[in-house]
Amino acid sequence: MFVTAYLAFIVLAGLCVALEIAARRLTSFQATQTAVANPAFRRFQKLFLKAYLLALWADWLQGPYLYKLYRHYNFLESQIAILYVFGLASCVLFAPVAGWLPQFLGRRQTCLLFCLAYSICCFTKLSQDYFVLILGRVLGGLSTSLLTTTFESWYVHGHVDVHDFPKEWIPVTFGKVANWNHGLAVGAGLVANLFAEWLGLGPVAPFLLAIPSLAGCAWFVLSDWGQEDRQEGAHGDKNAPLLNPLNAPKLQMSTRARFWRGCVDGVRCLLSDRRVMLLGGVQALFESVLYIFVFLWTPVLDPHGPPLGIIFSSLMAASLAGSTLYRLATSAPYRLQPGHLLCLAVLLAFFSFFMLTFSTVPGQPRPRESLLAFLLLELACGLYFPAVSFLQGRVVPMERRAAVLAWFRLPLHLLACLGLLALHGQVSGAGAGEAGSGTRHMFAGCAGMMLAALLAVVSLFTVGRNDADLRLEGTKLEGEI
Repeated sequence: MFVTAYLAFIVLAGLCVALEIAARRLTSFQATQTAVANPAFRRFQKLFLKAYLLALWADWLQGPYLYKLYRHYNFLESQIAILYVFGLASCVLFAPVAGWLPQFLGRRQTCLLFCLAYSICCFTKLSQDYFVLILGRVLGGLSTSLLTTTFESWYVHGHVDVHDFPKEWIPVTFGKVANWNHGLAVGAGLVANLFAEWLGLGPVAPFLLAIPSLAGCAWFVLSDWGQEDRQEGAHGDKNAPLLNPLNAPKLQMSTRARFWRGCVDGVRCLLSDRRVMLLGGVQALFESVLYIFVFLWTPVLDPHGPPLGIIFSSLMAASLAGSTLYRLATSAPYRLQPGHLLCLAVLLAFFSFFMLTFSTVPGQPRPRESLLAFLLLELACGLYFPAVSFLQGRVVPMERRAAVLAWFRLPLHLLACLGLLALHGQVSGAGAGEAGSGTRHMFAGCAGMMLAALLAVVSLFTVGRNDADLRLEGTKLEGEI
């Protein structure tokens, strides 16, 4: 497995480079070139990217060796499953808080809170006390919720309300973030492997390595973003926190009212449009099994001695290959529809979990087949995320998107928590010879969920067969000449 892991990474890295070269030749960069020609936009974009990419880097560094660290501390698989459940449950609980805090504390202060909370989360990994590690998972859930909302909120507010740049330029920045994000994920696996295995510092090393990155992020937020906010304050910040104690109750009441109104609007949008309901079902089923995959890939492969950092980089490279394939498939020469690619992604995921039910038979493990299945699953993820993002942008109204996506995430996290709790029950109740059967049963359950997601995608096609909103612009509907 050691040689297999390195060969897989080399092949996938070469594939990513070849696909990226082909995609750049076919993709139009007219909007990007217009935005890049604006020096004020470039300066603001660089200001944002310096801090945000450091935050993403710190997040990715913690991916390859989390399960390995808990095993290093001699915790049972059932105990580790509970730790993961605490992380997922805290994501559910803190999701509304993450949307409310920037309005109460201010966006920049909330980003600083993220840096502080995630740093403490990393420090808790030095402890072998189970309850301290649970606290770390809770802080990790809070930090993840803040990372996915607060930084983007600061950028969009500055882009539109402060600098008055065209809204069409926002995807330029987040497209650059997406490209960097994949590269950071691949690099994080390599760096984590270097410190944890090559230098022999153990699985806690990547978590400690993330702390300087978070400190650097906090420094940029304090210094560079502080200057930006002072310029904004000179013109008046419409969303600054109200420091007057007399105004605090008014702020809390207005924030609470907006929150509940958003929840009600999100439910109405779900119930009034069947396309939104079906798309939410696909997202809940697909992404919940990804959380289960994140938990299970290490115990499936680690007993066979592969370098986990290299495996992680290979998985991220497969996801990057899928994302680049999506760009190629939807470009002018091919014009494949995002709905068709979503169907392909769900089908690939089903096939991956179907393979895993046979490659993880207790007493007869086939780690190379399991690695291939994991790589196919990550390739499916690379196709899935841009496809589902396109469809969400078309069927979910912009003013209700945050509330609707919050309702999408609720069953997503609940399904993942239930899956991990079921695995916890199977493992803790199994005998010595049955310890691996819980993993196989879980993969079989994931395959069933992917089959249900595939049926939801087909239903979405049936409902929107002649729906222009579900198709790329410039393509003909069924029956048109």
